[in-house]
Amino acid sequence: MLWHELTIHTTEEAVEMISNFLHEAGAGGVSIEESGTLNKKRQAPHGEWFGDVPFNDIPEGHAVIKGYFSEEVNLEEIRNEISPRVEELAEFGIDTGDVRYEIKTVNEEDWATAWKQYFKPIRVSERLTIKPTWEKYTPESADERIIELDPGMAFGTGAHPTTSLCLRTLDSVIQGGEEVIDVGTGSGILSIGAVHLGASKVLALDLDPVAVLSAKDNTRLNGMEDRITVKESDLLTVITEGSGSEDLGVRLPVKVVVANILAEVILLFVDDVYAALQSGGIYIASGIYKNKFDVVEQALTSSGFEIADVYREDDWVAFVARKR
Repeated sequence: MLWHELTIHTTEEAVEMISNFLHEAGAGGVSIEESGTLNKKRQAPHGEWFGDVPFNDIPEGHAVIKGYFSEEVNLEEIRNEISPRVEELAEFGIDTGDVRYEIKTVNEEDWATAWKQYFKPIRVSERLTIKPTWEKYTPESADERIIELDPGMAFGTGAHPTTSLCLRTLDSVIQGGEEVIDVGTGSGILSIGAVHLGASKVLALDLDPVAVLSAKDNTRLNGMEDRITVKESDLLTVITEGSGSEDLGVRLPVKVVVANILAEVILLFVDDVYAALQSGGIYIASGIYKNKFDVVEQALTSSGFEIADVYREDDWVAFVARKR
């Protein structure tokens, strides 16, 4: 089967928004490649470094996004639909760089599996390594925990700075026995990582049915069905309708909430997170580009949180906020 491939050259800052535009336009798949995406050095919370040097020639801070559309779709119309939405991102303070578009036709086999050759085991923290299901890997120590992952169409391989940053932050926060809510779970990678680190129960939420299926599949791959509950829902619905419900898998309020989502989305449910947390509970908020630091910090403190710590990777930020 033939597919149309729409390639957009942009910046890492704009990746998540433009990827969403492609999905909304009907893309059957979206691939993302950034500068040194998979082998970039990654700094742990305590200063250690993991990884090697970048493997590609994409300039630092830039990204190449590819959306795949069925053969009968008019790709020129899709590009004309997406282009003004990309231009509007500047109004929200998102730098898209010198955007370029390319169009071509490819065989399904070329795009459906080609990305897998670049997804290798990634050591993201002292205790966590992400291993794609099709790769062989031997742990280097008894303390190393392996996250088996087949992300499919869902966001979250650990290669993106926001995901690896979240995992390392969880590694510093989880002490053992916590109940956790993962908002916008994607592939389920953060939920699985939290259990590996000692969380007793995790509620994984996502509004995207594709992500929900992916998270459930990865939960099964890691043998964690009894500790991770995956639901197609948002946090507000869980708070208002699910409090005390046994099918959530956790008891509200919980000890930890983690969200690896765009800053613009995080700002919409800060109060909901506050309501879902115990007194002294921890909120890990990631997916925040550096230019949104001040506005997210203000929203957190205005809702009653105190900033306990801030972790950074490249131009991305993760807040650790404690409920007063």
